Amino acid sequence: MPANRRDFMKYVGGTAIGSQLLEPAGASARESNAPALQGTADNCIFIWLGGGACQLDTWDPKVRGDAKTKQPGSYYDSIPTAVQDVQVCEHLHRTAQLLDRCAILRTVHHDVIDEHAAAVNRLHTGRPTSGTTIYPSLGSITSHQLGPGEQSIPPYVVMGYPNLTRGPGFLGPEASFLYLTDTTAGPSGLMLPPDVNAFRQRRREGLLTKLQSNFLSKSEGDQKIDAYAKALEAGLKMTRSKFMSVFDLDKEPAARREAYGGEFGQRCLLARRLTGVGVRFVEVAFNLNFLNGTGWDTHNEGQLQQHLMIDELDRAFANLILDLEREKRLDRTLLVIATEFGRPAEFDGRGGRSHQCRAFSIVLAGGGLKSGQAIGQTDELSKQILERPISVPDMHATIYAAMRINPNEELYDGDRPVPITDHGEPVGELFG
Repeated sequence: MPANRRDFMKYVGGTAIGSQLLEPAGASARESNAPALQGTADNCIFIWLGGGACQLDTWDPKVRGDAKTKQPGSYYDSIPTAVQDVQVCEHLHRTAQLLDRCAILRTVHHDVIDEHAAAVNRLHTGRPTSGTTIYPSLGSITSHQLGPGEQSIPPYVVMGYPNLTRGPGFLGPEASFLYLTDTTAGPSGLMLPPDVNAFRQRRREGLLTKLQSNFLSKSEGDQKIDAYAKALEAGLKMTRSKFMSVFDLDKEPAARREAYGGEFGQRCLLARRLTGVGVRFVEVAFNLNFLNGTGWDTHNEGQLQQHLMIDELDRAFANLILDLEREKRLDRTLLVIATEFGRPAEFDGRGGRSHQCRAFSIVLAGGGLKSGQAIGQTDELSKQILERPISVPDMHATIYAAMRINPNEELYDGDRPVPITDHGEPVGELFG
C-alpha cells in the first residue's frame, strides 16, 4: 500500500488506469475497426526529443556549414547507411548500419513557429489548441482504443517529462498515463513499505474494501469518486502483478545494460521491458539538458556539444532495435523518434540555431512497416519541402494504422463527435 493518498494519487490516482486494466479491449472489436492500411504493432515506444532536434544535424544532412563564419549548412559530416543513397549524421553511425529497419519521414511540417508549448501540443495531439476542447494525446488514444495488453498492466506509461499535452483530454482519467521518475524501482506509490508483509497487506486491503464499499454506496453516481475507486483497485492489482518486477534492470546482462548508455538509454531499456509485459504505449523523454547545456533546443552554445545528445540517442536506439529483433518483437513494436520542430540551416550570433516548423524529420522503425527508405525530399538546406509533404495528422494516422487503430474512427467529447485524427492519412509508402 502507498504511504498516503497523496503519494498514491501522484502516480496512479488521477492518472491512469482505471477500468481499462480490469477489462482488456476485445480482439474482435479491434479487428472490426482496423484501417485499410495497417501494420502489425501491438505497442509503441515513442521517443521524444523535446526542444526541437535539428534535422540537418541528424536525419536529413546537407552540405557542411560553418558556425564560426555563419556559412549555412549541417554542423557535422554525413555518412552512408544500410539504405542506398540515404545518408545521416556521422554521430548516428550505429543506427546508420541498421537503417534498413527504419523509415525516415523528412518532410513533416506544421505552422507553429516559435512556441515550444504549442508545437509540443501539436505533435502529441495532432491538432491546434482549442478554447472548447482538450484533445487527447497519441498515448491516451492508444490506451483508450486498445486497452492494456494484459490485465493489471497499465496501458500507457510516460518517463521523463509529464504535462497536459501527454494527457487524456476529453477521454478522461481512465485513458491517462502512469508517470515514472525512477527507472530502477518503479512508482513509489505502488511499493509496499518495508515493514508491511503479505499478511498485513491482506488485512489492510480487507479493511479498505469494507470502508470503500460503505463510502461508495453513499456516493453512488459521483463519477470522480468512482474513477478514484477504479484507479485504486487497478493500483492494488499492479502491486501483485509482474508489472513491478519489470523495474529490476539488474536482471539484464551487465554488458547489455552498459550498451544502452546513460539515463536516457536506461529509460529505453525499461521501455523495451514494459512493452514486453503488455504496456501499449511508452513515451521516453530525452530531456537530459545537462549533457550540452540546452538539450535539443540548440540556441547559442548548445550547438557545440549537440553531438553528445546525438550519440546518446544513437546508442540507445540502435540497441533497442537489436534487442527487439533478438526477442522477435520488432514487428510487434513500433518505434518512433519525434520532436516538436526542426531548426534552420543558418547559425545565430553565438553559433546555435533558431526554430523551423516548415520541414523536419521523424523516424519510424518496426511495426511491420516497409522500412529501408527515406520519404519526402527537402531542398539543398532543408528549408523547403520539394516532394511529399507529410502533415502532423498524417504522421498520427500512420502511427495509428501501424497499430491497427482506425485513424478515421470518431471519438466523443460529450455528444460531439471528434475524429481520431484531424483528416490525417497514413503514409501509404510504409504499408502493403
